[in-house]
Amino acid sequence: MDNSIYATLTRQSGLMNEMRSVANNIANSNTVGFRREGVIFSEYMVSLDRSGETLAMANARGRHVDLRQGGLTMTNGQLDLALEGEGFFMVETLQGKRLTRAGAFALTPEGEIVDMSGNRLLDEGQAPIAIPDGARHIGIGADGTVSADDQPIGRVGVFAAPDPSEMLHQEGTLFTPGANPEPLENPRVRQGFLEESNVEPIHEISRMIEVQRAYELGQSFLDAEDQRIRNVMISLTR
Repeated sequence: MDNSIYATLTRQSGLMNEMRSVANNIANSNTVGFRREGVIFSEYMVSLDRSGETLAMANARGRHVDLRQGGLTMTNGQLDLALEGEGFFMVETLQGKRLTRAGAFALTPEGEIVDMSGNRLLDEGQAPIAIPDGARHIGIGADGTVSADDQPIGRVGVFAAPDPSEMLHQEGTLFTPGANPEPLENPRVRQGFLEESNVEPIHEISRMIEVQRAYELGQSFLDAEDQRIRNVMISLTR
């Protein structure tokens, strides 16, 4: 296969990855706590022969998580929490501990605070938070302190995010926490609020059009190269 075709195919594969990422961003533009993702393109060189000639190839397997703050919406829910500035909540899933900015929580019959998937919210020591039976009012302070009927019982864990280029998106709004997530010293928790997705739909749609046009241009080149090779083969066999 011609070297130019190899190079173009790696570019096309990267553009497909980016299109999937953009489509996922658009689909989650109204998902509470969702973080926009982008694809990182890089170039690497492949040796062609012993003479030292190389071919530039594209690599688009890297991901970048956009950690910019999303808008806050007031809900007045006792267990609706939002973070201002840095930090992530931590929940315990069947697959392990995960970070999230989605702060829509609820109370189980056993008194544990869980997210909408039933994953338990963890405190700063990475242990579940339990509300005493019969508590009428749950208060959560700006520093994450949880109180039941004005009696402090724990503190919601707010953890620093790992490097955005190293964050691994698991599903929905969940991310792997890294090796040793550190609690933030001065978190800013807002009770009765939820953080919106930080996706800007108009920007994503514009980007989708750009990626589609770039893909179509690459496909046109591949079609032209395929026709050129066919014409050469026909000419040689006559």
